[in-house]
Amino acid sequence: MKAIMVMFDSLNRHMLPPYGADWVHAPNFKRLTEKTVTFDRAFVGSMPCMPARRELHTGRYNFLHRSWGPIEPFDDSTPEILKNNGVYTHLVTDHYHYWEEGGCNYHTRYNTFEFERGQEGDHWIGQVKDEPAKPGAIGRNAEPNRWHAQDRINRKFMQNEEDHYQARTFAKGLDFIERNKEEDNWFLHLETFDPHEPYFVPRKYKDLYDWDFDKYHNHDWPRYGKVEEDEKELIEHLRYTNAALTSMCDAYLGKVLDMMDANDMWQDTMLIVNTDHGFLLGEHDHWAKCVMPFWSEVAQTPLFIWDPRVGKAGERRQSLVQTIDLPATLLDYFGVERPADMQGVPLKETTANDTPVREAGLFGLHGGHVNVTDGRYVYMRAPVKEDNTPLFEYTHMPTHMRRTFSVDEMRKITCLAEPFPFTKGCKTMKIEKQPGKWATAYDFGHLLYDINEDPKQENTLNDRDIEERMIRLMVGEMKKNDAPAEQYERLGVRDYL
Repeated sequence: MKAIMVMFDSLNRHMLPPYGADWVHAPNFKRLTEKTVTFDRAFVGSMPCMPARRELHTGRYNFLHRSWGPIEPFDDSTPEILKNNGVYTHLVTDHYHYWEEGGCNYHTRYNTFEFERGQEGDHWIGQVKDEPAKPGAIGRNAEPNRWHAQDRINRKFMQNEEDHYQARTFAKGLDFIERNKEEDNWFLHLETFDPHEPYFVPRKYKDLYDWDFDKYHNHDWPRYGKVEEDEKELIEHLRYTNAALTSMCDAYLGKVLDMMDANDMWQDTMLIVNTDHGFLLGEHDHWAKCVMPFWSEVAQTPLFIWDPRVGKAGERRQSLVQTIDLPATLLDYFGVERPADMQGVPLKETTANDTPVREAGLFGLHGGHVNVTDGRYVYMRAPVKEDNTPLFEYTHMPTHMRRTFSVDEMRKITCLAEPFPFTKGCKTMKIEKQPGKWATAYDFGHLLYDINEDPKQENTLNDRDIEERMIRLMVGEMKKNDAPAEQYERLGVRDYL
């Protein structure tokens, strides 16, 4: 048996034809629905990038205990478990956060790994002099700091499509498949950072759309925050730019489908196509993610699975599933026992006949709303105090995205916390959480939506009975996740314990 996971970053469900966006040129995603089962109720868990990938290794939520960070010493890693049970695991990616301190030990869990450089502000090409913005550049494309200048430097070395990081990543992944197609017992994790911003994309994909991309000087890098009045005219432009990059992702997805077709791999090869989360392109009057509630454009994700054991394709599923279910699905597929601490559930029967795997699921960002959904209602619980306290990080690996915790943060270690059930007897550092730029949940308050009747979440519900039921579901799921005691206090739900 073989398995391939094709993973994109920030792939918007609402920008794909299988989920209603017929104006986006993505014929291979349409083709994918004919070859797989399409999930309509797939949700994120821990946000954003590395917390989501930690879930892909461990199969359990982590956002209640810590923020962005590496695999912890007590974590169970699915690629490593497979590796230790005779399944060869290989990672090909251009996701540069794997090579920063906050993601420094994910790739080493695989037998082998390959990394392509150049995404976003990846510190790749060495050039002492900053690269100035192009004449007329606006927004983040025009920002003078070194990170944005590095992006401008990197782009100079990717003028042809074959030099583009996504193209190089898929070429390496396809090469692995070609060289190993006759072998058995392997898992390929083929992952590109696209269509994450910035939307750096070859012109031929822009030419698929009737839009003047030069009108805004090829502005392709939305910021994070509320849409300002003078940015409203940019919304359509950035949606088209995102669509062009999605079309490029579609083209390279098609190469994987072509290879599976040409080698009749559908008989013995699982295919999972997924993402970590979505992205706001002006919906709810916001850009991006993390600085606002996780509305469905971010939290509800595309997911496609072909499982040769069940042979179902061209069908849709309505059961509530989450990122934490994917590692359990892989372990089950290869006949490897799941660790006791894994909360995710194999999706074999859900893929086969829509068998439900959970009543409710949590999702969120450390220090933000704690969100719960039952597949119909979404409830977002905000902190009840403006200073968002009490809140602590529990970790052996005190790193943020690009560097370790600061000396000031490390001075705020309050104690070695007693072990949680999932830390395998290990005490962890308990570190007071610093106020962050993303800690804005209090300003939005508690929010309740019926996504069946109001899929765009334009109208909040005011129904105390439904809210009470969702709070009880949330608390129940928090207890299953061994949430720190102070999280119940932060959210004002101690009375529901």
